[in-house]
Amino acid sequence: MDFLNPRIPVGTWAEDVLDWMTEHLGWLFDFVKLVLTGFYDALYFVLGKPVYLVVIAAFAALAWWVSGWKLALFTVVGLYLIRAFDQWDNAMSTIALVLVAVVIALALAIPIGIWAARSTSVSRVVKPVLDLMQTLPALVYLVPAITIFSVGVAPGAIATLIFAMPPGVRLTELAIRGVDKEVVEAGNAFGATHGRILRQIQLPLALPTIMAGVNQVIMLALSMVVLAGMAGAGGLGGDVTASLASLDVPLGIEAGLAVVIIAIFLDRLSNSLGTRSSYLNKLEKANA
Repeated sequence: MDFLNPRIPVGTWAEDVLDWMTEHLGWLFDFVKLVLTGFYDALYFVLGKPVYLVVIAAFAALAWWVSGWKLALFTVVGLYLIRAFDQWDNAMSTIALVLVAVVIALALAIPIGIWAARSTSVSRVVKPVLDLMQTLPALVYLVPAITIFSVGVAPGAIATLIFAMPPGVRLTELAIRGVDKEVVEAGNAFGATHGRILRQIQLPLALPTIMAGVNQVIMLALSMVVLAGMAGAGGLGGDVTASLASLDVPLGIEAGLAVVIIAIFLDRLSNSLGTRSSYLNKLEKANA
């Protein structure tokens, strides 16, 4: 290699790795695609099949229970506007895809965050990986996902969950490490096992920060789902992509406003859920 004019073909190496994976692990990717697509189809059926007023009522009831009448009112008005924009099916498709990606991302992120909090060695390995994941441009995730899974829901879900996962890991680790060490030592003094200390002391006390991570995962997933429209994932992202391709301003604005409404709804809902389930909040109410 010419050291004065270096050229490291890292892109070619990555392509070779992807080709090898596609050739030798095709059965695994087919299985992952089948699971993701099945999960998405089930959620989309639940959200998209009923009459839209039923779905609005269900979301409004959930918002009322979690947060109160203000969020319930916003939910009714916001979702009705989405229906009026003729974006209902796309919105339900987007919410289904977000839920698929968020559930899988959290199922991976929270255990990794707990493991990193309990092991400095794991934390030192995980942090550079998270740095890489959070600084890569979002569109870069779509390239290998499309190469492996072709176009459709699966590459969109994979790219979304990878893009959205890092805050869940970071904030879970931060939350567990932030628990008062004297409280943990008191649990050890009473002979509690590591599992009981985690379940009954660390996780309840860390819950507000963990829920902040959940909120970030949801919001990042929603932003990535829009970009996933370029991978043929459909939903509102598909309409945003179509509006860019054809310079269709009305379509772009209506799809964009629908994304904003869903983002506000999910943000307020997850924030309120974190507050509602806060262990400290329950203690404060019990002592009041």
